[in-house]
Amino acid sequence: MKDLMGRAIWDYYYQENPEDLQTETSISELDDLPVSYLFRNYKEMNALEKKALELASGKVLDVGAGAGSHSLYLQNEKKLEVIALDISPKSIEICKSRGIKNAICEDLLQCSEKYFDTILLLMNGTGIFQSLEQIDEYLQKLKSLISENGQILIDSTDILYMYDQDEDGGVLVPADGYYGELDYYVHYKGESEKPMKWLYLDFDTLENAAVANGFKIQKIKQLEDSYLAQLTLK
Repeated sequence: MKDLMGRAIWDYYYQENPEDLQTETSISELDDLPVSYLFRNYKEMNALEKKALELASGKVLDVGAGAGSHSLYLQNEKKLEVIALDISPKSIEICKSRGIKNAICEDLLQCSEKYFDTILLLMNGTGIFQSLEQIDEYLQKLKSLISENGQILIDSTDILYMYDQDEDGGVLVPADGYYGELDYYVHYKGESEKPMKWLYLDFDTLENAAVANGFKIQKIKQLEDSYLAQLTLK
């Protein structure tokens, strides 16, 4: 991993000639992602993020923390104990530089910290599952990390709208796999990261997986084609 996302976050924080990130997927064209977006404050966050931060309580694990904006809010404004987790070394360095007391560079599946009252997976939190085949593994790992009365707050988007329709109104989706399984590409300053698998889940599919893995689930908030869900132990 070249850690292009982390390099962009680093450059922006230290003003080392930062540029916009560029992202694309296997079904979407190149798009600019201003690095400043990763440093947004609470007022600049969307309704799903705000609702998740409102519901967060107790000891919190912020998965895929990035530049640490969610962790900072919970730590500084809500005075919660927060661990920011990300696989990007430079992102974690910036989290620490921004004042996050506990920031760990580690893959979620290797996380040994326990037990959390809230686990956050935001900004298409289901993406980390990568594919339908790996959902069970990740949900079981998350299940092992939460406290008895803990909660997982996770968001995603049903991307069915991104696919073409035929003359009868049917949606033309891939026949060889789930339509939310994508390849995700990141580019920065002329370099390209190795494509990674990224999963967008419709709520019904997430609900079925959650129930099969011993969770209760409810949709907390809907925002156009995106939603925030809460998972708790049965």
